[in-house]
Amino acid sequence: MAKTGPAVLTLSLGVFGIITTEMGVVGVLPRISEDLGVTPSAAGWLVGVFALVVAATGPFGTLLASGLRRKAVLAGALAVFALSNAVYALTDDFAVMFAFRILPALFHPVFFAVALTTAANLVPAHRATRAATTVFAGVTLGFAFGVPLTSYLAEHAGLAAAFWFGAGVNLLACLGVLLLLPSTPAAPTTPTTPTTPAAPAGRRPSYRGQLAILRRGRLWLSVLAVVCVFAAMFSVYGYFAEYLEHVTGLSASLVGAALMAFGIVMVLGNLLFGRLLERDLLRTVTAFPALYVLLYALLYAIGPWPAPMTAGVLLWGAVHSGGLVVSQSWLARDAQDAPEFGNSLFISFSNLGITAGSAVGGLVVSTAGARHLPWAGAGFALAALAAVLLRRRLGPGAPTAATAPAPQAQDAPPATV
Repeated sequence: MAKTGPAVLTLSLGVFGIITTEMGVVGVLPRISEDLGVTPSAAGWLVGVFALVVAATGPFGTLLASGLRRKAVLAGALAVFALSNAVYALTDDFAVMFAFRILPALFHPVFFAVALTTAANLVPAHRATRAATTVFAGVTLGFAFGVPLTSYLAEHAGLAAAFWFGAGVNLLACLGVLLLLPSTPAAPTTPTTPTTPAAPAGRRPSYRGQLAILRRGRLWLSVLAVVCVFAAMFSVYGYFAEYLEHVTGLSASLVGAALMAFGIVMVLGNLLFGRLLERDLLRTVTAFPALYVLLYALLYAIGPWPAPMTAGVLLWGAVHSGGLVVSQSWLARDAQDAPEFGNSLFISFSNLGITAGSAVGGLVVSTAGARHLPWAGAGFALAALAAVLLRRRLGPGAPTAATAPAPQAQDAPPATV
């Protein structure tokens, strides 16, 4: 199948590098605060500003990049991430590091949106979901290995070594994109209108045509479901250590091991949900928030007991991983005529969900205590289920993955298998 397999894996490696850059800083904030002479709260803004920029600029940055060659966009984004990590490793000025958190955040949603579309275009239509799942595996691997390894390197080899690791991964992925992704001249745009939404094969939709999808009520119900799903996930996961330490009574070292196990199981769960989506997208998307409600009820029941909760963490990781590919597949269903713009909406609004969930989770911890965190997540999951059910009542509105024509790569010839 020529270079399709390695090309998709390279995109997954790029996602791994980006997630390691985005989230790896969480584990080294104390070192940054100490080495750069800033308060812990100031250092914490390195995390907050990244998510805020992603949420605010994602769709517009992707829209502006939609007229460029995908290969150039992907390689350029990875080069920016590699450069930013090198700056982190070399600077002792917090203002410089802060600025180079904003810069890659501008490219984060662009890379994800273009990578997901490119992966789908590199394979036959019936394998598009599997290709997206492979790309998302980079996210789970980033949480499972990239973030812990960054923390380990900072602790044992110094802060600079941790950031040089991130720079190396992103540079390797950049070289892989340049070597493995096919490239042809960029296709011209076509004057897409709301009445003729699909661009002809080999042509890009116009900016106006891409923005036209924002007029669809169905799309906004899918967006609402994405926000609620991610809020359900991160209202509890964001306080993972808090829950296991203060409710379950695990030591800090055991919480670290639980985080690692959680991430490893996420890899397997990601593959499982990818297969389920291929078999029946509608049922899988509908069942996911209901499954999360049941999971949170279980976590609340077993929370105070270490042995059952250890097993519960593994189940939690498997379910948690599905939120990424399930939500993206659901939103993409309503944006098939503007896939990259639709994917950018997914990245931005999933970050909005993370922000909302984290805020509500923090409020619950400070007012009712960590013991009641699962009920906050369950509430968001029920809201997501309501949005999905309402969206289903409005009808398809767009062809499903099973019936949609295979999108052709706009900077690559059709893949062969």
